[in-house]
Amino acid sequence: MTSAIANPKPGTDSLWERYRKYLCSCPSLGLSIDISRMTFRDEFLESMAPAMHKAYESMVALEKGAIANPDEGRMVGHYWLRAPHLAPQAQITNEIRTALERVKAFAADVHSGQIKPQRGEKFSDVLVIGIGGSALGPQFVADALGDPAGDKMRPHFLDNTDPEGIERVLRTIGNRLPCTLSIVISKSGGTPETRNGMVLVSKAYRRMGLDFARHAVAVTGEGSKLDKLAQAEGWLLRLPMWDWVGGRTSELATVGLLPAALQGIDIQSMLDGAAACDQLTRRQETPTNPAALMALMWHHATGGRGEKDMVVLPYKDRLLLFSRYLQQLVMESLGKERDLDGKRVEQGIAVYGNKGSTDQHAYVQQLREGVNNFFVTFIRVLHDGGSHEPVEPGVTAGDYLDAFWLGTRRALHENGRQSITITIDRIDAFRIGVLIALFERAVGLYASLVNINAYHQPGVEAGKKAAAAVLELQARVIEALRNGMPASPQQIAAELGTPDQIEDVQHILEHLSANGRVEGLAPSPRNRS
Repeated sequence: MTSAIANPKPGTDSLWERYRKYLCSCPSLGLSIDISRMTFRDEFLESMAPAMHKAYESMVALEKGAIANPDEGRMVGHYWLRAPHLAPQAQITNEIRTALERVKAFAADVHSGQIKPQRGEKFSDVLVIGIGGSALGPQFVADALGDPAGDKMRPHFLDNTDPEGIERVLRTIGNRLPCTLSIVISKSGGTPETRNGMVLVSKAYRRMGLDFARHAVAVTGEGSKLDKLAQAEGWLLRLPMWDWVGGRTSELATVGLLPAALQGIDIQSMLDGAAACDQLTRRQETPTNPAALMALMWHHATGGRGEKDMVVLPYKDRLLLFSRYLQQLVMESLGKERDLDGKRVEQGIAVYGNKGSTDQHAYVQQLREGVNNFFVTFIRVLHDGGSHEPVEPGVTAGDYLDAFWLGTRRALHENGRQSITITIDRIDAFRIGVLIALFERAVGLYASLVNINAYHQPGVEAGKKAAAAVLELQARVIEALRNGMPASPQQIAAELGTPDQIEDVQHILEHLSANGRVEGLAPSPRNRS
């Protein structure tokens, strides 16, 4: 059980002593975590020791190859991606190493011009077509580590089935499409959003007289629909997505490594950073394990019940997309209706955030004085990068940024609002690998603390099935209209034998009508004056 202090407002000396006592410094990672502004009592860590011991043991079993996803009978092995020798089977070890070698070799051949587009000497752009874990991680890394002036290839992303959004990306690429390499990422090969993007992009190549296969790479499960298509059409490369790696933990698998390598990012440094963080966070001495401390602070702040949200505030432009990446990692992993014993628990931690100091002018007002239904995770970067020129005597733009972080933390603490501060010394590939691994481990440990399965997502599958059912209903509606049926949603639903889906029929008719795909529809059922 947690035992919180209600707005203690201790003096400067006691805050300093608390900071010194609870600071976890990890110089080998360029990382530290400060939990002193979380209002737990000193005995909290000791009271949670038995639960943490169980969490550590669960993590050991997971890394050794236990069936951690019993719903699907699968192991969970994203930790092996950066330490292949730890995989429980030699075949898995070899598959990871082989895939990494193929990623590096392919990127090198593309950069050197050994692998050429259908027209032109070299590929200049890379288009990633995926959704969820197949897009959020690659987008975050591309933005965090990319440099428009130095990237070897320009990155672009299609991460939705919005036709206007797809056209915007294609217009951005414009006449560089003949020199654009497209990566289609889907484990099953049947993800609708990804397939739709692939179909529309392939048509765009065709309109320019180009063969999509000569510009395409598939990252997918062996034997999937996409794998068979890529093989049949002779795509440039097929890379594996393994069933023991979930989408939200796939950034350091082929999913994230190939786009990053093509962009010119040092993927080996990312893997090295993640491996170093994994090694350190395997420690079972909680005060020196930053991932364990994070998991415990999440438990303390939320009562182990998700009672408060996590606001992620990175004070660095390069980390703008980190909160979006963490939304999927944390919320898809922890948002579960039932625990491992089948008990209804409705667990989860909501995540939102943008960046500092933008948030000084956005929602910090509410954080300080509004509903106290959150805790903050600040991410501070010591090395400014960019210009060190003063903006006023003795003060740089970076000084202002750090001052805004420190001032915001102080202002929140003075009003009884809790915060964690993660400090990294700089932004580079190694530290990005560290951050990814840190949060992955914290999620796994927290899931054990609250007795849930972090590695399945029945809610996501339910949404996909519901969408498929709507599309099936739409096909029946269109057929009914073609057969001359009156366009009243009530009449159509009754004729189709779905009287409980009148509203769905109405929404389908609205969408079809708005896009000029049917004529003579009945007016909306809304009240009219």
